[in-house]
Amino acid sequence: MEVLKSRLLIRPRDLDAATAFYRDTLGLAVEREFPGGTVFFLGHGSLEVSGQGDAPSSPDLVLWLQVRDLAGTLAELKAKGLAPVRDAQRMPWGLDEAWIADPDGTRIVLVEVPEGHPIRTDTR
Repeated sequence: MEVLKSRLLIRPRDLDAATAFYRDTLGLAVEREFPGGTVFFLGHGSLEVSGQGDAPSSPDLVLWLQVRDLAGTLAELKAKGLAPVRDAQRMPWGLDEAWIADPDGTRIVLVEVPEGHPIRTDTR
């Protein structure tokens, strides 16, 4: 199978609140809009917020978003009134992570890869 593009679809209980959260609170770039939904740019993938969901988000679904500056990102989000579920901390695997949630409770992990971490190492 050859994958040309990928997209995660979220069906929120409140489409307007979810769209505002991803667009205004997180400040994600809008890739495209269509009647009933918005697609946000997520680096190498996309997030589509569309339709109408009936249930809260599953605890098994987690968005992993890598950012350049975790402390700065958290400061911006706190200034917009978003309280983190868990503040930034260095994880045993060496990444700096903070947790937030969207209006439906979808968990979002904000990740900064610190200098010297193997993910940043060019092994060539």
